[in-house]
Amino acid sequence: MDQRIAQFSNQVRRRLAGDLNEEQFKPLRLMNGIYLQLHAYMLRVCVPYGTLNSGQMRMLTHIARIYDHGYGHFTTRQNIQFNWPKLSDIPAILTDLAKVEMHAIQTSGNCIRNTTADHLAGAAADEIAHPRPYAEIIQQ
Repeated sequence: MDQRIAQFSNQVRRRLAGDLNEEQFKPLRLMNGIYLQLHAYMLRVCVPYGTLNSGQMRMLTHIARIYDHGYGHFTTRQNIQFNWPKLSDIPAILTDLAKVEMHAIQTSGNCIRNTTADHLAGAAADEIAHPRPYAEIIQQ
């Protein structure tokens, strides 16, 4: 992740300097979960299987408070979107996400975006098979 974040940080620097135009930058940002909306960039963060631990939730809260307007939006695929990050801040956001084993890879474009399961997966007494190992295989 560190190598990918460093590479994207350089791509952001080149975009902000005008060395890359939006058409050249578009596939690079989409690979990193970043959309260009009408008024701002939007970052979609992967929440594998739709499950968060407390450290990850705290990091998402930190990102919302520091880099966005204090909140994020959960998607129908159980990912989270931040709708107001500055492009110059996104490499720092990706670095913060990596600290809690999160990323924004495969959250945009033509790819498997997220595999989700029942919110009681792993805890339901009548569960025939625990879906998380299968979800992890699909994610990998």
